[in-house]
Amino acid sequence: MKRVFPILGILTAALLSYALYEALIAAPTEQTMGNVQRIFYYHVASAWTAFLLFFINFGASVAYLIRRNPIADAIAVTTAEVGVVFCTVVLVTGPLWARPVWGIWWTWDVRLTSTLVLWLIYVSYLMLRRFSSSGQTPLLAAVLAVFGALDVPLVYFSIWFFRTQHPQPVIGGGGSIDPRMMHVLLLNWAAFLCFAFLVCWSRYRLERLQKDVEEAQALESMVQPGGTR
Repeated sequence: MKRVFPILGILTAALLSYALYEALIAAPTEQTMGNVQRIFYYHVASAWTAFLLFFINFGASVAYLIRRNPIADAIAVTTAEVGVVFCTVVLVTGPLWARPVWGIWWTWDVRLTSTLVLWLIYVSYLMLRRFSSSGQTPLLAAVLAVFGALDVPLVYFSIWFFRTQHPQPVIGGGGSIDPRMMHVLLLNWAAFLCFAFLVCWSRYRLERLQKDVEEAQALESMVQPGGTR
């Protein structure tokens, strides 16, 4: 597996570079918004990647609640960390796109607010994992993750059910998108997914190594003088 990782890293870097070229140069310019619309390829791709990672976090958290499986717990914390990174990209690129198009950086509509709440929930999840020393921390974090995952459908479907600053969906909602733009969007999403996979892979290995070190230290403390019965 160690030999595969550098190869995947090179392929992912090449895919990211090609997707960047397609998004900034090859993709057609949107008639109304102009070149600022090109943020779309990163904003939407980051959101979809974050949603997928939070969904995996949800599944891993449920698995941990049922079986107390440490592997599931490691997957949960890994996907939560990387998901927060992509969700942060969404919250940064959104206002950068909104300011020249809407004339405002931020508005408290349903989609923007629910996205911010989603980010805050998973940041709270990570803070709980980082600063709590209780033996019940993984259990409490899993419960919080399950609660946080409920916000994902609200973020996604909010523009279907509520009047928001966002326009009506052009994908899967009766709208339309230029096939070339759709191709570039999916290409960027694929590149982001590959990058997210590599980061999650590295972070998961680190998490498992940290658990092994903690278990070894606990075992060592039991056999040291004063720790034996």
